Amino acid sequence: MKLIDKDLMSVQEVRELVESAKEAQRELARMNQAQVDHIVRCIADAGVRNAKRLAKMAQEDTGFGKVDDKVIKNVFASRGVYEHIKDMKTIGELERDDEKGLRVIAVPVGVIAGLIPSTNPTSTAFYKSEISIKSGNAIVFSPHPTALRSIMEAVKVIRQAIAEAGANENLVSCISIPTMEATTTLMHHRDVSLILATGGSAMVRAAYSSGTPAIGVGPGNGPAYLEKTCDLPLAVKRILDSETFDNGTICASEQSIICDEDMVPAVQAEFERQGAYFLDEEEREKLGKFILRANGTMNPEIVGKSVATIAELAHLDKVPADARVLIARETGVGRGHPYSNEKLGPIMGFYTGTDYVDVCDKVCEILYYEGAGHTFSMHTKNDEMVDYFAKRVPASRIIVNTPSTLGGIGATTNLQPALTLGCGAVGGSATSENVGPMQLLNKRYVAYGQKELEDIKQEIADCIDGVDSTPDLSNVDIDEIVKSVIAKLKAL
Repeated sequence: MKLIDKDLMSVQEVRELVESAKEAQRELARMNQAQVDHIVRCIADAGVRNAKRLAKMAQEDTGFGKVDDKVIKNVFASRGVYEHIKDMKTIGELERDDEKGLRVIAVPVGVIAGLIPSTNPTSTAFYKSEISIKSGNAIVFSPHPTALRSIMEAVKVIRQAIAEAGANENLVSCISIPTMEATTTLMHHRDVSLILATGGSAMVRAAYSSGTPAIGVGPGNGPAYLEKTCDLPLAVKRILDSETFDNGTICASEQSIICDEDMVPAVQAEFERQGAYFLDEEEREKLGKFILRANGTMNPEIVGKSVATIAELAHLDKVPADARVLIARETGVGRGHPYSNEKLGPIMGFYTGTDYVDVCDKVCEILYYEGAGHTFSMHTKNDEMVDYFAKRVPASRIIVNTPSTLGGIGATTNLQPALTLGCGAVGGSATSENVGPMQLLNKRYVAYGQKELEDIKQEIADCIDGVDSTPDLSNVDIDEIVKSVIAKLKAL
Protein backbone atom coordinates (compact mmCIF):
# COMPACT_ATOMS: atom_id res chain seq x y z
CA MET A 1 0.00 0.00 0.00
CA LYS A 2 2.87 2.37 0.83
CA LEU A 3 4.43 1.65 -2.59
CA ILE A 4 1.17 2.54 -4.33
CA ASP A 5 0.94 5.75 -2.31
CA LYS A 6 4.49 6.65 -3.32
CA ASP A 7 3.67 6.10 -6.98
CA LEU A 8 0.56 8.25 -6.78
CA MET A 9 2.42 11.00 -4.95
CA SER A 10 5.20 11.00 -7.54
CA VAL A 11 2.75 11.19 -10.44
CA GLN A 12 0.91 14.10 -8.81
CA GLU A 13 4.22 15.85 -8.20
CA VAL A 14 5.09 15.57 -11.90
CA ARG A 15 1.78 17.16 -12.90
CA GLU A 16 2.35 20.08 -10.56
CA LEU A 17 5.96 20.56 -11.66
CA VAL A 18 5.03 20.61 -15.33
CA GLU A 19 2.23 23.10 -14.75
CA SER A 20 4.57 25.41 -12.85
CA ALA A 21 7.27 25.01 -15.49
CA LYS A 22 4.76 25.87 -18.22
CA GLU A 23 3.88 29.16 -16.54
CA ALA A 24 7.55 29.98 -15.92
CA GLN A 25 8.35 29.34 -19.56
CA ARG A 26 5.60 31.72 -20.66
CA GLU A 27 7.24 34.42 -18.56
CA LEU A 28 10.64 33.60 -20.04
CA ALA A 29 9.21 33.86 -23.56
CA ARG A 30 8.51 37.55 -22.93
CA MET A 31 12.17 38.29 -22.10
CA ASN A 32 14.79 39.56 -24.52
CA GLN A 33 18.18 38.04 -25.29
CA ALA A 34 20.04 40.10 -22.68
CA GLN A 35 17.65 39.09 -19.91
CA VAL A 36 17.90 35.40 -20.82
CA ASP A 37 21.69 35.59 -21.02
CA HIS A 38 21.80 37.16 -17.55
CA ILE A 39 19.91 34.19 -16.09
CA VAL A 40 22.29 31.71 -17.74
CA ARG A 41 25.30 33.66 -16.48
CA CYS A 42 23.96 33.55 -12.92
CA ILE A 43 23.52 29.76 -13.16
CA ALA A 44 27.09 29.38 -14.46
CA ASP A 45 28.51 31.47 -11.63
CA ALA A 46 26.55 29.44 -9.07
CA GLY A 47 27.88 26.24 -10.58
CA VAL A 48 31.47 27.36 -10.13
CA ARG A 49 30.87 28.54 -6.55
CA ASN A 50 29.34 25.21 -5.56
CA ALA A 51 31.47 22.90 -7.73
CA LYS A 52 33.49 21.32 -4.91
CA ARG A 53 30.59 20.82 -2.51
CA LEU A 54 28.37 19.25 -5.16
CA ALA A 55 31.19 17.05 -6.45
CA LYS A 56 31.69 15.62 -2.99
CA MET A 57 27.96 14.97 -2.62
CA ALA A 58 27.76 13.24 -6.01
CA GLN A 59 30.65 10.92 -5.16
CA GLU A 60 29.16 10.13 -1.75
CA ASP A 61 25.77 9.36 -3.27
CA THR A 62 26.92 7.08 -6.07
CA GLY A 63 30.36 5.82 -5.12
CA PHE A 64 31.40 6.62 -8.70
CA GLY A 65 34.53 8.43 -9.80
CA LYS A 66 36.78 10.93 -8.07
CA VAL A 67 35.80 14.13 -6.27
CA ASP A 68 38.55 16.22 -7.90
CA ASP A 69 37.49 15.15 -11.38
CA LYS A 70 33.83 15.79 -10.58
CA VAL A 71 34.82 19.33 -9.61
CA ILE A 72 36.27 19.74 -13.10
CA LYS A 73 33.08 18.36 -14.63
CA ASN A 74 30.93 20.75 -12.61
CA VAL A 75 33.00 23.75 -13.66
CA PHE A 76 33.04 22.55 -17.27
CA ALA A 77 29.27 22.01 -17.31
CA SER A 78 28.58 25.44 -15.84
CA ARG A 79 31.34 27.88 -16.81
CA GLY A 80 32.67 25.99 -19.83
CA VAL A 81 29.25 25.57 -21.39
CA TYR A 82 28.36 29.19 -20.65
CA GLU A 83 31.50 30.56 -22.30
CA HIS A 84 30.68 28.65 -25.47
CA ILE A 85 27.00 29.61 -25.71
CA LYS A 86 27.01 33.13 -24.21
CA ASP A 87 27.18 34.95 -27.55
CA MET A 88 24.73 32.68 -29.39
CA LYS A 89 21.63 34.40 -30.74
CA THR A 90 18.76 32.23 -29.53
CA ILE A 91 15.90 34.65 -28.82
CA GLY A 92 13.84 36.46 -31.45
CA GLU A 93 15.12 36.97 -34.99
CA LEU A 94 18.15 34.78 -35.76
CA GLU A 95 18.74 35.65 -39.41
CA ARG A 96 17.51 38.18 -41.96
CA ASP A 97 18.20 38.38 -45.70
CA ASP A 98 16.22 41.27 -47.22
CA GLU A 99 17.53 40.52 -50.71
CA LYS A 100 16.07 37.01 -50.64
CA GLY A 101 13.10 38.05 -48.55
CA LEU A 102 13.81 35.53 -45.76
CA ARG A 103 13.74 35.88 -41.98
CA VAL A 104 14.39 33.18 -39.36
CA ILE A 105 12.85 33.50 -35.91
CA ALA A 106 13.71 31.34 -32.89
CA VAL A 107 10.76 29.59 -31.25
CA PRO A 108 11.29 27.80 -27.89
CA VAL A 109 9.91 24.27 -27.74
CA GLY A 110 8.37 24.91 -24.29
CA VAL A 111 8.80 22.52 -21.37
CA ILE A 112 11.61 19.96 -21.61
CA ALA A 113 11.85 16.68 -19.69
CA GLY A 114 15.47 16.17 -18.66
CA LEU A 115 16.69 12.73 -17.61
CA ILE A 116 19.78 12.82 -15.37
CA PRO A 117 22.12 9.80 -15.05
CA SER A 118 24.01 8.71 -11.96
CA THR A 119 27.38 8.92 -13.71
CA ASN A 120 27.35 12.71 -14.17
CA PRO A 121 24.55 13.87 -11.88
CA THR A 122 25.31 17.42 -10.76
CA SER A 123 27.21 18.44 -13.90
CA THR A 124 24.34 17.27 -16.11
CA ALA A 125 21.88 19.36 -14.08
CA PHE A 126 23.88 22.54 -14.74
CA TYR A 127 24.54 21.76 -18.40
CA LYS A 128 20.93 20.96 -19.26
CA SER A 129 19.59 23.90 -17.28
CA GLU A 130 21.84 26.35 -19.10
CA ILE A 131 21.14 25.14 -22.64
CA SER A 132 17.40 24.87 -21.95
CA ILE A 133 17.00 28.39 -20.59
CA LYS A 134 19.38 29.82 -23.22
CA SER A 135 16.97 28.54 -25.88
CA GLY A 136 13.95 29.94 -24.05
CA ASN A 137 12.68 26.77 -22.40
CA ALA A 138 11.89 25.45 -18.94
CA ILE A 139 13.08 22.01 -17.84
CA VAL A 140 11.79 19.42 -15.38
CA PHE A 141 14.34 16.83 -14.28
CA SER A 142 13.81 13.15 -13.63
CA PRO A 143 16.80 12.21 -11.44
CA HIS A 144 18.50 8.85 -11.13
CA PRO A 145 17.42 7.58 -7.68
CA THR A 146 20.95 6.75 -6.54
CA ALA A 147 22.04 10.36 -7.03
CA LEU A 148 18.83 12.02 -5.80
CA ARG A 149 20.36 13.97 -2.91
CA SER A 150 23.15 15.59 -4.96
CA ILE A 151 20.88 16.30 -7.94
CA MET A 152 18.27 17.93 -5.71
CA GLU A 153 20.97 20.08 -4.14
CA ALA A 154 22.28 21.11 -7.56
CA VAL A 155 18.75 22.04 -8.63
CA LYS A 156 18.32 24.05 -5.42
CA VAL A 157 21.48 26.02 -6.29
CA ILE A 158 20.23 26.58 -9.85
CA ARG A 159 16.78 27.73 -8.71
CA GLN A 160 18.31 30.19 -6.26
CA ALA A 161 20.51 31.60 -9.05
CA ILE A 162 17.46 32.01 -11.29
CA ALA A 163 15.55 33.83 -8.55
CA GLU A 164 18.51 36.14 -7.90
CA ALA A 165 18.52 36.93 -11.63
CA GLY A 166 14.94 38.13 -11.30
CA ALA A 167 13.28 35.22 -13.08
CA ASN A 168 10.84 32.47 -12.10
CA GLU A 169 12.74 29.69 -10.32
CA ASN A 170 10.28 27.13 -11.72
CA LEU A 171 12.20 27.34 -14.99
CA VAL A 172 14.17 24.46 -13.45
CA SER A 173 12.65 21.84 -11.17
CA CYS A 174 13.19 18.23 -10.21
CA ILE A 175 11.08 15.25 -9.18
CA SER A 176 11.76 14.63 -5.49
CA ILE A 177 10.00 11.24 -5.45
CA PRO A 178 11.70 9.39 -8.30
CA THR A 179 9.72 6.40 -9.54
CA MET A 180 9.30 4.75 -12.92
CA GLU A 181 5.70 5.95 -12.92
CA ALA A 182 6.86 9.53 -12.38
CA THR A 183 9.35 9.37 -15.25
CA THR A 184 6.78 7.76 -17.54
CA THR A 185 4.21 10.42 -16.65
CA LEU A 186 6.74 13.17 -17.32
CA MET A 187 7.72 11.78 -20.72
CA HIS A 188 4.09 11.33 -21.79
CA HIS A 189 2.74 14.60 -20.36
CA ARG A 190 0.83 16.63 -22.97
CA ASP A 191 2.61 19.84 -21.93
CA VAL A 192 6.11 18.37 -22.29
CA SER A 193 7.37 19.25 -25.75
CA LEU A 194 10.75 17.50 -25.83
CA ILE A 195 12.69 14.85 -23.89
CA LEU A 196 16.42 15.33 -23.38
CA ALA A 197 17.49 11.82 -22.40
CA THR A 198 20.88 10.88 -21.01
CA GLY A 199 21.08 7.50 -19.31
CA GLY A 200 20.92 3.78 -19.93
CA SER A 201 19.82 2.27 -23.23
CA ALA A 202 16.48 1.14 -21.82
CA MET A 203 15.63 4.65 -20.64
CA VAL A 204 16.64 6.20 -23.96
CA ARG A 205 14.49 3.69 -25.86
CA ALA A 206 11.57 4.49 -23.55
CA ALA A 207 12.03 8.19 -24.34
CA TYR A 208 11.92 7.58 -28.09
CA SER A 209 8.87 5.33 -27.81
CA SER A 210 6.94 7.77 -25.60
CA GLY A 211 5.37 9.63 -28.50
CA THR A 212 7.05 12.86 -27.35
CA PRO A 213 9.89 14.22 -29.53
CA ALA A 214 13.17 13.18 -27.94
CA ILE A 215 16.91 13.68 -28.17
CA GLY A 216 18.63 10.67 -26.69
CA VAL A 217 22.06 9.10 -26.77
CA GLY A 218 23.14 5.50 -26.80
CA PRO A 219 26.20 3.83 -25.27
CA GLY A 220 29.72 5.02 -26.04
CA ASN A 221 32.18 2.10 -26.32
CA GLY A 222 34.68 4.05 -28.41
CA PRO A 223 37.88 2.34 -29.59
CA ALA A 224 41.20 4.23 -29.76
CA TYR A 225 43.61 3.54 -32.63
CA LEU A 226 47.35 3.95 -32.07
CA GLU A 227 48.50 4.45 -35.66
CA LYS A 228 52.15 3.85 -36.68
CA THR A 229 53.08 7.54 -36.94
CA CYS A 230 51.78 8.56 -33.51
CA ASP A 231 53.95 9.93 -30.73
CA LEU A 232 53.52 6.74 -28.70
CA PRO A 233 54.43 8.00 -25.19
CA LEU A 234 52.19 11.04 -25.61
CA ALA A 235 49.36 8.99 -27.10
CA VAL A 236 49.46 6.52 -24.21
CA LYS A 237 49.55 9.38 -21.70
CA ARG A 238 46.45 10.93 -23.27
CA ILE A 239 44.58 7.63 -23.28
CA LEU A 240 45.42 6.93 -19.63
CA ASP A 241 44.54 10.50 -18.65
CA SER A 242 41.21 9.98 -20.39
CA GLU A 243 40.39 6.53 -19.07
CA THR A 244 41.24 7.43 -15.49
CA PHE A 245 39.34 10.74 -15.54
CA ASP A 246 36.55 10.29 -12.98
CA ASN A 247 37.25 6.54 -13.31
CA GLY A 248 35.89 6.38 -16.85
CA THR A 249 32.31 7.51 -16.18
CA ILE A 250 32.02 9.75 -19.26
CA CYS A 251 30.54 7.90 -22.25
CA ALA A 252 33.16 9.29 -24.65
CA SER A 253 35.99 7.52 -22.78
CA GLU A 254 38.10 4.90 -24.55
CA GLN A 255 36.72 1.41 -24.03
CA SER A 256 39.35 -0.40 -26.07
CA ILE A 257 42.68 0.24 -27.77
CA ILE A 258 43.81 -1.16 -31.11
CA CYS A 259 47.08 -1.11 -33.05
CA ASP A 260 48.84 -2.86 -35.91
CA GLU A 261 50.26 -6.26 -34.94
CA ASP A 262 53.89 -5.21 -35.37
CA MET A 263 53.37 -2.41 -32.81
CA VAL A 264 52.18 -4.69 -30.00
CA PRO A 265 55.48 -5.02 -28.09
CA ALA A 266 56.11 -1.25 -28.10
CA VAL A 267 52.50 -0.39 -27.24
CA GLN A 268 52.31 -2.86 -24.35
CA ALA A 269 55.68 -1.76 -22.99
CA GLU A 270 54.66 1.91 -23.05
CA PHE A 271 51.32 1.27 -21.37
CA GLU A 272 53.04 -0.76 -18.66
CA ARG A 273 55.67 1.94 -18.20
CA GLN A 274 52.90 4.46 -17.56
CA GLY A 275 51.04 2.31 -15.06
CA ALA A 276 48.68 0.01 -16.98
CA TYR A 277 48.34 -3.61 -15.93
CA PHE A 278 47.84 -6.32 -18.58
CA LEU A 279 45.78 -9.24 -17.33
CA ASP A 280 47.02 -12.77 -17.87
CA GLU A 281 44.64 -15.35 -19.33
CA GLU A 282 43.29 -16.51 -15.98
CA GLU A 283 42.67 -12.94 -14.79
CA ARG A 284 41.15 -12.06 -18.12
CA GLU A 285 38.60 -14.85 -17.81
CA LYS A 286 37.82 -14.04 -14.18
CA LEU A 287 37.25 -10.31 -14.76
CA GLY A 288 35.36 -10.99 -17.97
CA LYS A 289 32.76 -12.99 -16.05
CA PHE A 290 32.43 -10.16 -13.52
CA ILE A 291 32.07 -7.11 -15.74
CA LEU A 292 28.94 -8.38 -17.48
CA ARG A 293 25.80 -9.78 -15.88
CA ALA A 294 24.12 -13.00 -17.03
CA ASN A 295 21.83 -11.08 -19.40
CA GLY A 296 24.83 -9.51 -21.15
CA THR A 297 24.47 -6.03 -19.64
CA MET A 298 27.17 -4.14 -17.79
CA ASN A 299 27.61 -4.96 -14.12
CA PRO A 300 26.92 -1.68 -12.26
CA GLU A 301 29.45 -2.68 -9.59
CA ILE A 302 32.33 -1.77 -11.92
CA VAL A 303 31.00 1.64 -13.01
CA GLY A 304 33.21 4.50 -11.91
CA LYS A 305 35.22 2.34 -9.51
CA SER A 306 38.99 2.45 -9.06
CA VAL A 307 41.28 -0.32 -10.29
CA ALA A 308 41.91 -1.36 -6.69
CA THR A 309 38.20 -1.71 -5.97
CA ILE A 310 37.53 -3.65 -9.18
CA ALA A 311 40.46 -5.96 -8.50
CA GLU A 312 39.14 -6.65 -5.02
CA LEU A 313 35.58 -7.28 -6.21
CA ALA A 314 36.76 -9.62 -8.97
CA HIS A 315 39.34 -11.36 -6.74
CA LEU A 316 42.34 -10.37 -8.85
CA ASP A 317 45.15 -10.83 -6.34
CA LYS A 318 48.17 -9.96 -8.49
CA VAL A 319 47.13 -6.47 -9.62
CA PRO A 320 49.63 -3.90 -8.26
CA ALA A 321 48.21 -1.35 -5.85
CA ASP A 322 49.34 1.52 -8.08
CA ALA A 323 47.88 0.14 -11.35
CA ARG A 324 46.00 2.87 -13.25
CA VAL A 325 43.96 0.77 -15.70
CA LEU A 326 43.32 -2.91 -16.44
CA ILE A 327 43.89 -4.09 -20.02
CA ALA A 328 42.79 -7.45 -21.43
CA ARG A 329 43.59 -9.00 -24.80
CA GLU A 330 40.45 -9.42 -26.88
CA THR A 331 40.05 -11.11 -30.25
CA GLY A 332 36.31 -11.08 -30.85
CA VAL A 333 33.27 -8.83 -30.75
CA GLY A 334 29.81 -9.53 -29.37
CA ARG A 335 28.32 -11.99 -26.89
CA GLY A 336 31.02 -14.05 -25.25
CA HIS A 337 33.55 -11.22 -25.65
CA PRO A 338 32.94 -9.02 -22.60
CA TYR A 339 35.79 -6.62 -23.34
CA SER A 340 34.06 -5.57 -26.56
CA ASN A 341 31.30 -3.91 -24.51
CA GLU A 342 31.09 -0.47 -22.89
CA LYS A 343 32.50 -0.74 -19.35
CA LEU A 344 32.49 2.83 -17.90
CA GLY A 345 35.38 2.04 -15.63
CA PRO A 346 39.20 1.86 -15.91
CA ILE A 347 39.06 -1.36 -17.98
CA MET A 348 40.03 -1.62 -21.66
CA GLY A 349 40.10 -4.32 -24.28
CA PHE A 350 43.22 -4.66 -26.44
CA TYR A 351 42.78 -5.47 -30.15
CA THR A 352 45.21 -5.78 -33.03
CA GLY A 353 44.92 -5.65 -36.82
CA THR A 354 47.20 -6.73 -39.64
CA ASP A 355 47.23 -3.20 -41.07
CA TYR A 356 45.16 0.00 -41.01
CA VAL A 357 42.51 -1.50 -43.32
CA ASP A 358 42.02 -4.45 -40.98
CA VAL A 359 42.02 -2.10 -37.97
CA CYS A 360 39.31 0.03 -39.55
CA ASP A 361 37.17 -3.05 -40.20
CA LYS A 362 37.50 -4.13 -36.56
CA VAL A 363 36.71 -0.63 -35.28
CA CYS A 364 33.55 -0.65 -37.37
CA GLU A 365 32.61 -4.08 -36.06
CA ILE A 366 33.04 -2.95 -32.45
CA LEU A 367 30.94 0.18 -32.94
CA TYR A 368 28.17 -1.57 -34.86
CA TYR A 369 27.94 -4.06 -32.00
CA GLU A 370 27.72 -1.33 -29.37
CA GLY A 371 28.39 2.40 -29.66
CA ALA A 372 27.32 3.08 -33.24
CA GLY A 373 27.31 6.78 -34.00
CA HIS A 374 29.09 7.82 -30.80
CA THR A 375 32.85 8.36 -30.64
CA PHE A 376 36.09 7.01 -32.12
CA SER A 377 39.55 8.34 -31.33
CA MET A 378 42.90 7.97 -33.03
CA HIS A 379 46.46 9.07 -32.47
CA THR A 380 48.44 9.80 -35.64
CA LYS A 381 50.57 12.35 -37.48
CA ASN A 382 49.15 11.24 -40.84
CA ASP A 383 46.13 13.25 -42.01
CA GLU A 384 45.52 10.73 -44.78
CA MET A 385 44.82 8.15 -42.07
CA VAL A 386 42.40 10.56 -40.42
CA ASP A 387 40.58 10.98 -43.74
CA TYR A 388 40.46 7.22 -44.32
CA PHE A 389 38.87 6.48 -40.95
CA ALA A 390 36.61 9.54 -40.92
CA LYS A 391 34.98 8.39 -44.17
CA ARG A 392 34.34 4.86 -42.93
CA VAL A 393 33.91 4.65 -39.14
CA PRO A 394 30.28 4.86 -37.89
CA ALA A 395 30.95 7.57 -35.30
CA SER A 396 29.70 11.15 -35.02
CA ARG A 397 32.93 12.30 -33.35
CA ILE A 398 36.38 11.43 -34.69
CA ILE A 399 38.71 12.61 -31.92
CA VAL A 400 42.33 13.07 -33.01
CA ASN A 401 45.42 13.37 -30.80
CA THR A 402 43.64 14.19 -27.55
CA PRO A 403 42.00 12.31 -24.68
CA SER A 404 38.74 10.98 -26.06
CA THR A 405 36.81 11.68 -22.86
CA LEU A 406 37.68 15.37 -22.82
CA GLY A 407 37.78 15.79 -26.58
CA GLY A 408 34.38 14.22 -27.13
CA ILE A 409 32.60 16.53 -24.67
CA GLY A 410 34.34 19.60 -26.08
CA ALA A 411 36.77 20.28 -23.22
CA THR A 412 40.01 19.84 -25.22
CA THR A 413 38.49 20.40 -28.68
CA ASN A 414 36.29 23.08 -30.23
CA LEU A 415 33.20 20.89 -30.25
CA GLN A 416 30.09 22.24 -28.51
CA PRO A 417 30.72 21.62 -24.77
CA ALA A 418 28.10 19.04 -23.86
CA LEU A 419 27.28 16.04 -21.71
CA THR A 420 24.68 14.75 -24.18
CA LEU A 421 26.43 13.52 -27.31
CA GLY A 422 24.18 12.73 -30.26
CA CYS A 423 24.77 9.47 -32.13
CA GLY A 424 22.95 10.23 -35.38
CA ALA A 425 20.62 7.92 -37.25
CA VAL A 426 23.10 5.02 -37.16
CA GLY A 427 22.98 5.16 -33.35
CA GLY A 428 19.23 5.70 -33.13
CA SER A 429 19.55 9.37 -32.18
CA ALA A 430 17.74 12.42 -33.54
CA THR A 431 21.02 14.33 -33.95
CA SER A 432 24.71 13.58 -34.47
CA GLU A 433 25.82 16.77 -32.75
CA ASN A 434 26.93 17.60 -29.24
CA VAL A 435 23.61 18.91 -27.95
CA GLY A 436 23.43 22.63 -27.25
CA PRO A 437 20.82 25.39 -27.29
CA MET A 438 20.28 25.27 -31.04
CA GLN A 439 18.95 21.69 -30.81
CA LEU A 440 16.36 22.83 -28.25
CA LEU A 441 14.52 25.41 -30.32
CA ASN A 442 12.49 25.47 -33.50
CA LYS A 443 13.03 27.88 -36.36
CA ARG A 444 10.13 29.83 -37.81
CA TYR A 445 10.70 30.98 -41.37
CA VAL A 446 9.17 34.20 -42.73
CA ALA A 447 9.34 34.19 -46.52
CA TYR A 448 8.34 37.17 -48.73
CA GLY A 449 7.05 36.55 -52.25
CA GLN A 450 9.59 37.03 -55.02
CA LYS A 451 7.71 35.80 -58.11
CA GLU A 452 4.26 35.70 -59.64
CA LEU A 453 2.64 32.65 -61.21
CA GLU A 454 3.27 34.11 -64.65
CA ASP A 455 7.00 34.25 -63.90
CA ILE A 456 7.04 30.56 -63.03
CA LYS A 457 5.08 29.65 -66.18
CA GLN A 458 7.53 31.59 -68.33
CA GLU A 459 10.53 29.93 -66.68
CA ILE A 460 9.03 26.49 -67.33
CA ALA A 461 8.26 27.38 -70.93
CA ASP A 462 11.82 28.57 -71.49
CA CYS A 463 13.13 25.39 -69.89
CA ILE A 464 10.97 23.12 -72.06
CA ASP A 465 11.89 25.02 -75.22
CA GLY A 466 15.53 24.68 -74.39
CA VAL A 467 15.28 20.91 -73.87
CA ASP A 468 13.18 20.19 -76.93
CA SER A 469 15.03 22.38 -79.41
CA THR A 470 17.42 20.41 -81.64
CA PRO A 471 19.82 21.74 -84.28
CA ASP A 472 18.90 21.46 -87.94
CA LEU A 473 21.32 18.95 -89.49
CA SER A 474 19.63 18.66 -92.89
CA ASN A 475 22.29 20.70 -94.73
CA VAL A 476 25.35 19.27 -92.93
CA ASP A 477 27.80 17.22 -95.08
CA ILE A 478 28.79 14.37 -92.73
CA ASP A 479 31.40 12.96 -95.19
CA GLU A 480 33.26 16.25 -95.27
CA ILE A 481 33.34 16.43 -91.45
CA VAL A 482 34.76 12.90 -91.21
CA LYS A 483 37.45 13.62 -93.85
CA SER A 484 38.44 16.78 -91.98
CA VAL A 485 38.81 14.95 -88.66
CA ILE A 486 40.93 12.16 -90.28
CA ALA A 487 43.22 14.71 -91.92
CA LYS A 488 43.82 16.49 -88.63
CA LEU A 489 44.64 13.20 -86.89
CA LYS A 490 47.19 12.27 -89.60
CA ALA A 491 48.85 15.66 -89.22
CA LEU A 492 49.57 15.08 -85.49
